[in-house]
Amino acid sequence: MSTFIQQLINGITLGSVYALISLGYTMVYGIIKLINFAHGDIFMVGAYIAYLSVTYLKLGLIPSLILSMTFCSVLGMLIEKFAYKPLRNSPRISALITAIGVSLLLENLMQIIMGADSRVFPRLVDEKNYHLLQGRIVVNNKQIYLLIITILLMIILNFVVKKTKIGKAMRAVSQDMDAARLMGINVDTTISYTFAIGSALAAAAGVLVGLYYNTINPLMGVLPGLKAFIAAVFGGIGIIPGAMLGGFSLGIIETLVSGYGSSMYKDAVAFALLILILIIKPSGLLGKNIKEKV
Repeated sequence: MSTFIQQLINGITLGSVYALISLGYTMVYGIIKLINFAHGDIFMVGAYIAYLSVTYLKLGLIPSLILSMTFCSVLGMLIEKFAYKPLRNSPRISALITAIGVSLLLENLMQIIMGADSRVFPRLVDEKNYHLLQGRIVVNNKQIYLLIITILLMIILNFVVKKTKIGKAMRAVSQDMDAARLMGINVDTTISYTFAIGSALAAAAGVLVGLYYNTINPLMGVLPGLKAFIAAVFGGIGIIPGAMLGGFSLGIIETLVSGYGSSMYKDAVAFALLILILIIKPSGLLGKNIKEKV
């Protein structure tokens, strides 16, 4: 039982990262039906901005987190404006190919600027372990920081989406873009804000991963980005609670596979889960099958 609880705690920690990244996927897909495969690399850029702000500006955890989220918000809006907006009325495959191109561009630019080698992320908090159940369960203070920041960001996101003017506009555009435009909503601005919020959450995940694992590299966003996409599909892509549920679920599943089986199989299980959910319930756990009249 202690092993199960330990892996559950580790899974919630990993799932927090997946949940933050998958929120960006699901928000963008919910608005313009685009799978933004460059989203994982914005996560990587966020980690590097925090690294630079700590190393050269000597900032702490929270200022570095805010700076990283702000930078990536602007980056997300620029990518939307120059890469995706011109293709808004084009076939979806065009936007998808562009997203892959933007992903490769960010990865290679970061390798040119920062080098291809991994870098040690600065220690922002003094590491401390808490032993529970007579030492059989260990909780690290980094895990606590990661979970608290994730929950706070999710609460803020929920408030923005449910209570603010831009959140109401986002919900309206996701329901019917043309009707929202007729009601006076600036659709282009709403889409830009969606990219900004999603990119900020991905940046926060990048900072937290750097804090937790103490290492970053230009390709660090590839696999977590794909896993977050799986989490979004698992929970129901386009649905914010589904992204949260999918992220935490995938993190727990992976750590249980690592704890009771082998860490070599966790990636295979994640992708097998994607195939399984697409076969059994393509709309995801919280999604609904919508029939379209021809």
